[in-house]
This record gives sequence, C-alpha cells and structure tokens, in this order.
Amino acid sequence: MDKIGFIKKDIYNLECSVNGKLRNHDVELVTEYFMAEQKKNEGFYFKIEGDGHDRFSRCFWADATSRRAYGFYGDVVVFDTTFNTNRYDLTFAPMLGVNNHGQTIVLACAFLSKETTESFVWMFEEFKKAMPGGEPKTIITDQDAAMAIAISIAFPTTFHRLCIWHITSKFSVKLPRDAYNEYWREFQKAIWDTDNKDEFDAKWNIVVTKAGLTDHPWLSSMFDLRESWIPAYTRQFFAAGMSSSQRAEGSHGFFKQYISRRNSLMDFIIRFERALSHQREKELVADHVDAFEVAQCLLPMPMNKQMATLYTRTMFQKFEQELIQSTACFLELKTEDACKVVFNVSERKNWETRVAEVVYVKDSDHASCSCKRFEFVGIICKHILALFRRDQIEYMPEKYILKRWKKTAKCGLVSDANGKEIKDCADPGLLIKRSTMSRLASDVVEDALMSEEGCEVLSATLKSLQVKLKLLKDGPSNNEVGGSSSQTQYMKDPKRVRCKGRSKGVTGAKEKAMTRGIRHCRECGHIGHDRRQCPALNTP
Repeated sequence: MDKIGFIKKDIYNLECSVNGKLRNHDVELVTEYFMAEQKKNEGFYFKIEGDGHDRFSRCFWADATSRRAYGFYGDVVVFDTTFNTNRYDLTFAPMLGVNNHGQTIVLACAFLSKETTESFVWMFEEFKKAMPGGEPKTIITDQDAAMAIAISIAFPTTFHRLCIWHITSKFSVKLPRDAYNEYWREFQKAIWDTDNKDEFDAKWNIVVTKAGLTDHPWLSSMFDLRESWIPAYTRQFFAAGMSSSQRAEGSHGFFKQYISRRNSLMDFIIRFERALSHQREKELVADHVDAFEVAQCLLPMPMNKQMATLYTRTMFQKFEQELIQSTACFLELKTEDACKVVFNVSERKNWETRVAEVVYVKDSDHASCSCKRFEFVGIICKHILALFRRDQIEYMPEKYILKRWKKTAKCGLVSDANGKEIKDCADPGLLIKRSTMSRLASDVVEDALMSEEGCEVLSATLKSLQVKLKLLKDGPSNNEVGGSSSQTQYMKDPKRVRCKGRSKGVTGAKEKAMTRGIRHCRECGHIGHDRRQCPALNTP
C-alpha cells in the first residue's frame, strides 16, 4: 500500500478537477454520446429539447435493444418517475416492461424539468415515435393528475390502471382510526375476494354503510375510480399479472445503487448504462438456461411436459401450480343449451369454498372463466384446466399459449414505422469477428517477435493500417451528424430545477404528519392533541 503513490484525498481532488473542467459542457457531452451511439447503431433513438433560451429542458432516449424488446413485450408498460438522480434535480422518468422470464426491462428513459401534462404528453409522443407496434394495451401508474391527462391524450386506446398498492396504503391514513381498525379486513375482502363487478359494489356499500362512512369524500372518490384499480373491474385487461407499480419502485431502487444526486447528466448516463448492462446480463443467463435445459415436471402429464418445452422456466412454474391446484377443483353442471355449457367450479381455500364459473362455447371451442386469470396474466387458470381434465384434453390448445411467455418470444424481425429493421445492439457476429481477428493478431505478433526486423515491419504496417482505419471510420466528409463540438450547436446546461417530488396523490396525511412531528391521540385517535389534552378525558 505504501508504494501506490497517492491517497484517497488525491482521487477526490482529481475528481473535482475533472468535474470543474467539464462544467458547462454537460449537455454537449451527452449530445455527442447519443450521436456516437446512433452512429454505431441506427436503431438508437434520442431527442433533446431546450426551453426556448438555448438551455436544456428535457430529453428522451431508447436504444435498439429496448426498442426491439417493446416489439415483443410492449403490451403492458409501467411508468413512474423518480428523483435525486442528478445535480440538476431533473426528474428521471423510465418506462418499464416485463419480459418472457417475468423480469423487469427498460423500454425507454427521459429527463424532464417539469412534471406537467405538456411534458408527459411530449414524452409519450416521443415514445410512440420510437417504438414499433403502436400503443400498449395497458399502462400502470400511480395517482398523478397531470400524468392521467397526458395518458388520455397520447394513448387514447390504452387502459390506464392505477397502482392498487398506493391506494390501499392510504386507508390507514384517510379513515378514522376506529373505523380502520374495525373494518379494514372487510374492505380487503371486498377488494380482493370478489370476481364480478356487482358483487364488489354490493360488498363495498355494505362495509361503508356499517362503518358509517357513506359521506366520506375520499372513499367516495375511490369508489368513483373503481374501474381503474379494483381487480373485479380490471382483470379483463392484460397486465402480465401486475396490479401495482411496485415493479417500478424496485427498479428505481436497483438503479440508485449506481447513481447519486451529485451526478452530472453524463455521469448518470455512464452509470445507468453500466446498471442496465448488469440487468440485461440476468436476462441472457435466463435465456441460456431455457435454451439448454428443460424444467423438471412434478406431474407426469402430457400437457405438463408440453408446456415445459414451450414456456420459460418462470412461466412454466406458474402454469404447473395452476395444473396442480386444478386437481382439487370439482365441476358441477350449471346450465346447458345449444350454444354453450356453463359449469360451477368449486375449490376449498382457507377453510372456505370458492366457486368460479366456466363458460364453454361449443361453436368456437373456447372456454372462459369468471376469475379472468387468462385475460389478466396470460396463463390459463386452474378452473379451465379442471374442465380440460374432465374432457380428457391432453394437450394445450394453441390459442391459450401466449407467445410473449414462450422461450421463442424474441424470435422474429422488429421494424420501425418506416419498415426498417431494428437490429439489436449486441450483434453476435461482431463477437465472432473479434475472436477471429484477435487470434490472427496474436499469431502475427508472435511471429514478429522472432526478429528485430519483423518487429519493425509489423510496427510500420500497424501505423499505416491505423491511419487507413481512421479515415475509413471518419469518412471524407466533415459535415456528418455526430461531428466535433465545434461543428454542432449545443444547448446550455440546465439550471437546477425545483421538482414537485412525489405526486400529491401519493403523499398522504400520515407522511405529512411524520414530517411535522404530529401524532395521533392515543385515547380518541384524533390529530391535534395528545392524551394529556384529550377532551374525552378532561370532560367533567
């Protein structure tokens, strides 16, 4: 250690010196970096805009890997903003998806100086320009008014689902303490244990009436929004099994291991790309496992073996659990006519008997279930599997197998709006070429080292070759996109902005009370006094 020649303070001073030299050139570096990435791969998309005074305001980018991923997994998107990622307090806004292994993937990213409807509309419009395949089927966000309006403008055909976790976590804050303690479990049952809309409405109204909260403004507003967050209303829309934006929260936590609020924009991009490569490495590992291994089947059934070869391991395990649970389901004929047959499928769960309704349409040979698991998750439910077992259907019909969950989900071409193929960033051919040329170069160097004359010949040849390759790389023209900073007009670095932070819809009274240091009275549960000043105790 005593021979290193520097101490920790020297590294800190060097970092400060470098940051000082790069100050006021941050946007310039980011722009050149994006141009270089676009030059390496035409599938890289980016857009940078100013505030009208030649100062950076917002940017959007998506590389070829993310754009291709949207072509395969663009049916559901999770969107949430996060903060404290850069020195300018710009809002970082990633758009996330779910791949065929059930892993979180990054589809696109943006920096925004304002969280207004106009800013979100701009970002969503850029997202539509960059991504192949049109609008997503479902987008999941928290309760943000500006975001909701922007989604309705930019994605008119997309189902906007609100994060159920953000809403249910507010019950303890919004409701009176006594009412929450006594009726929360009943609210939970009404929210989670109902399969149809009428049943939910009836249970909700019963609980609200019993609790004496029929005029509660927040509960009334949540009931009016029930079509956006209650499972009985939202299960009919595909969401890859997600009912909250917790996946985005987890992703923010993962990326914040690599970044800090002291980062410049260029620092952030470099660190973010490093984190993204680690995330994508996990996907490659999962792809490798699925390519060379077949999951072990717990049930020796033809359908189970069929799905083990088709589904990725994660999705197969979910399917197999449904298949195992289907053995405990019992079918009872409810009604039958010339067009369809209706069955009641019952099962014992938590000492209760639960019944689902399966409808089998004879002409189309199609079965649907009241639990809506296939529509919501994309994997067939235990109730329909029980019907298949009854009818001795040994192999899964093709229409019940979604391609997005298969091992071959990423097979095929993905083209942009102009019909041009979007090629992946990681070209396997480049790895083969690099390996071949590295072996050739190693052999040439070994031969040259045998004599002094050979070293001189090789050195002169390499220098000449280096000049030729540089000309080939740069080209004869000096007017290409991505040229030097002297040939391109760059924007000024952004000023530090005051972001609004977490949306008003997410921040509840409990969090505000924790900030202010206000406590509930332990005697009556109200806010504004403690037990010593409680009117209930001091009343003569």
